[in-house]
Amino acid sequence: MAVAQQRTAAATANKPKPKVTHVFHWKGVNRRGQKVSGEMKGETLSQVKADLIRQGIVIQKLRKQNESLLAKYTQSIKPMDIAVLTRQITTMLTAGVPLVQTLQLLAGSHEKKPMREMLASICAEIEAGIPPSKALRQYPRYFDDLYCDLVASGEQSGALDAVFNRIATYKEKAEALKSKIKKALFYPATVIIVALVVTAILLLYVVPEFDKIFKSFGAELPAFTRMVINLSHIVQTYWYFVFGGLIVLIFVYVRAYRRMESVRDGTDKFILKLPIVGMILQKAALARYARTLSTTFAAGLPLIDGLIAASGASGNAVYRKAVLSVRNEVMAGMQMHVAMRTTEVFPEMVIQMIMIGEESGSLDDMLAKVAGIYEQQVDDAVDALSSLIEPLIMVVLGILVGGLVIAMYLPIFKLGSVIH
Repeated sequence: MAVAQQRTAAATANKPKPKVTHVFHWKGVNRRGQKVSGEMKGETLSQVKADLIRQGIVIQKLRKQNESLLAKYTQSIKPMDIAVLTRQITTMLTAGVPLVQTLQLLAGSHEKKPMREMLASICAEIEAGIPPSKALRQYPRYFDDLYCDLVASGEQSGALDAVFNRIATYKEKAEALKSKIKKALFYPATVIIVALVVTAILLLYVVPEFDKIFKSFGAELPAFTRMVINLSHIVQTYWYFVFGGLIVLIFVYVRAYRRMESVRDGTDKFILKLPIVGMILQKAALARYARTLSTTFAAGLPLIDGLIAASGASGNAVYRKAVLSVRNEVMAGMQMHVAMRTTEVFPEMVIQMIMIGEESGSLDDMLAKVAGIYEQQVDDAVDALSSLIEPLIMVVLGILVGGLVIAMYLPIFKLGSVIH
């Protein structure tokens, strides 16, 4: 037995490792005596040097290319990269390609260096006999507990390709939903920022010029004009206090949000009450809850474990606490749809569909249908918000800019009564 293990370890050690290439910048002189330069990909500095010598290049300078801040940002591993990677693994496993060979191919061909290095490390761990789920757990930033637990269930059931397919679908749906939410929040933020910037420019640079003209009139100005001029004086005098206080307020809030659970919970409750945006976030939380629970249940994870994963995936403290409460009630023997009704958080339609799923034994299918319904509703709501926000931007900017312009031109309109 020991001899067999030694042979297996030796065979594993002799397997080719995934290649990780780097970009090297070089300068030199060619066979004609001309100065040349360029870039070359290679695994090591000595390999690139040997390749250049074979080409007849007299090397004057050869160094590994350093990544700029922009390159580091663009090369960083993003959640969508993990979703695409999972889909690629699914495709190759379904085609009958072994997992180790799949990772080797992906590690050697991926365009992002951090991804190549991570895949090479994971592949080496698996070749050394470590289960894939444990190898993935070494990178919790990219493969969370839910991802690794699902892979572990696939290892136990022997259906790793099916599990990776479910994970890929889950990741793709999650990233699509996240993209829609960002799109929904981007437009209101744009309206607020543009409005503040335009108003600040007018108050700091335009209104003071009109104020100089009005002072030469030597007459009492309309109340609306005086109000705008006084506001301009305040902004000019205390602008550093205003912007400094705003920056400090944002910094304190972000710090408190990261450290205090009460602040996070309060923020989550508040945003759910916002008009339009709150409704979108509610539907998104329900979609994530149903999609996560459907994926875990279909992959063979216990319902109790699936509820823990779904509570974190909901993305909101209100629903996280409600799901954890449902989990406690289910552990005590209560049916899930009954436990969900007691929280008074979930819509009746969701509760009824889960009740049907529990009674018919097709809970994962019903949860997937619930997720699909709410994902579609989020998509429709974001499209509606996008079409609504464009005229809203014009209205807000029109009120702000138009109001300031009217305040400045009002004395000119009443020039006869203003000038003695």
